[in-house]
Amino acid sequence: MKKHSSKDEAVKKIPGVELLIGMLNHFTPQTEEVKSYFRKHTTDVSFKKGEIIQEAGRICDFIYFIKKGVVRGFIKEGKKDITTWISADNELVTSISSLELVAISNIHMNKMYDQFPVTNLTGRKLLQQYYRDAEKRAFITRLNSAETKYKFFLAHYSHLANRVQLRFIASYLGITLETLSRVRKKFSTSV
Repeated sequence: MKKHSSKDEAVKKIPGVELLIGMLNHFTPQTEEVKSYFRKHTTDVSFKKGEIIQEAGRICDFIYFIKKGVVRGFIKEGKKDITTWISADNELVTSISSLELVAISNIHMNKMYDQFPVTNLTGRKLLQQYYRDAEKRAFITRLNSAETKYKFFLAHYSHLANRVQLRFIASYLGITLETLSRVRKKFSTSV
């Protein structure tokens, strides 16, 4: 049985909306009106590991904040899943499958943009962050060697290395599980 660290227990005690507000404050200090709006219009939700909450090709009506957990986006190619992105604690995602989240509808998010100017600034800064993340994903696909891809992954996503199944990491990197295992073994023997 896995023991929860004090950090895990602290996260469970803090309402999800407060963690969300804290993350947003990191980008731009939020006004009391914005905080109040979030408190009124967000909902804590949770999903079982592996549960899909957004089917491909459907419009996602919510933006989710990951309190705790790891989320991946993927596409299907025949019977094969191809991981397109991986996100973890304290990140916003949409069109996802996950564990423990806070949700706000797109309708309420758009109302916030209209009513509270600070949310436009925060939204712009968040988009810049997620654009940088998209650039990293595009860059990793252009790297030629599996070893270089894995080094890049460890340099930028080390917090996911022991939290995500190896088959999903391999898929994200565009290499086979066998190749990833060989690269990881090479890394562990050279350290």
